[in-house]
Amino acid sequence: MAKSSTIKVLEQCNVSPPLNSAPPISLPLTFLDIPWLFFSPSQPLFFYDYPYTTSHFTSTTLPNLKNSLSLTLQHFYPLAGNLTMSPFEPCKPEIIYSQGDSVSLTIAESNGQFNHLCSNYPRDVNEFHSLVPQLDDKQVLIPLLAIQATVFPKAGICIGLAYQHVVADGRTFNNFMKTWASFCSFGDSFSMKSLPSYDRKVIVDALGLEDIFLKEWRRRKSLKEIAIGSEDNVDLSNMVRATFVVGLSDMNRIKSWIIAKCNEENKSHPVHLSAYVLTCAFIWICLVKAQDGVNEKCCGEDPNYFGFIAGGITRLDFPVPASYFGNCVGFGRSMAIRKELMGEDGVVVAARAIGSTVKTLDKAIFGDAKKWISDWKVLFGLDLNVMVAGSPKLDLYETDFGWGRAKKIEEISIDCMRAISLTESRDVEGGIEVGLALHKTKMDAFTTFFTQGLRAFP
Repeated sequence: MAKSSTIKVLEQCNVSPPLNSAPPISLPLTFLDIPWLFFSPSQPLFFYDYPYTTSHFTSTTLPNLKNSLSLTLQHFYPLAGNLTMSPFEPCKPEIIYSQGDSVSLTIAESNGQFNHLCSNYPRDVNEFHSLVPQLDDKQVLIPLLAIQATVFPKAGICIGLAYQHVVADGRTFNNFMKTWASFCSFGDSFSMKSLPSYDRKVIVDALGLEDIFLKEWRRRKSLKEIAIGSEDNVDLSNMVRATFVVGLSDMNRIKSWIIAKCNEENKSHPVHLSAYVLTCAFIWICLVKAQDGVNEKCCGEDPNYFGFIAGGITRLDFPVPASYFGNCVGFGRSMAIRKELMGEDGVVVAARAIGSTVKTLDKAIFGDAKKWISDWKVLFGLDLNVMVAGSPKLDLYETDFGWGRAKKIEEISIDCMRAISLTESRDVEGGIEVGLALHKTKMDAFTTFFTQGLRAFP
């Protein structure tokens, strides 16, 4: 067990785009942004090796970090702006950037054990919370992004962020991070391949989803119960976070086992056995089994749900540039009966359910969009259900500020979401890292099912 650590704040400042470099802008939320009003901020942490002293960091690295952030905000200036949310019709929530708006940047020093925090084994979730910047959402104007850089003397740096998902999906956030890292590495000589596109007209609301989502948002806001995707009173005592890696060889063995099992029972193969589906199916089964041992609410006939985010740009029937700034994702929810997930063919059942949902989204990503919010309420209504945050397709580990690739990436918001996080594996080519935050007894059970489960596939 690591010793308790302390954080010392060295500086609190604000970083703006260079003077007169970014025009004032008002971005209306599209129907793809509005659903994220129901969710709490994303909280990713990027850990980097950094074998230098704090004084070296503040005198050499910090000025470059600030300047490169300013240059990046010159192009991603809405992130320095605010979200306005009047609940009264006909006003709609919108993102506003004005000259002088800025991003809060906290500089801190930690005496914590850097390598311990970067490990995969279970660690107390509370050890990470001091590395996450505060993002005030109680104001009339709600900041969209806050950043904290924490130096671990002669060990490493943690770049912690908190951002409102309503302003950016994973793709947009990844574009921002890669741009900031590139400016930090190469300075003014870095040239962006494509600038962010702020043209909201490319998003076509053919199904009238904006009115449906706004109506539900106004209703929940009037009742003061907006949040769906997080819980305020989660018991974080005795909760740990750990990372599990599913390698390409593991996926191939799972896939071969599924196909052999279907052939043996003369059943059709699941329609879609991608690396993502195989990983999610196996993790879902391990979680179901781990919950069964410690949760008395479990019932074999209950439906269990697995929710995930689906990239929209390649699935839309209208063109959206890859540089589009904003949200362009859909939502999928797979269902299976608990006793079938617990059975011998559980992985087959899970893969069939998730794969079928993926294929349905491929054909019509907005087919069930009218039910997204009600689906979320069901999904987050019971701790038997699972939600996925993140994507292994973003190559987040390639975010290099000049200190090398990230040593570890963690998503802290899953602590209060009952979600799992997915990212590409740093060290296993083709692998996927799965981040979990569970109470220790459940994590111990999950670890056993994960380890034994992988060994069982020939």
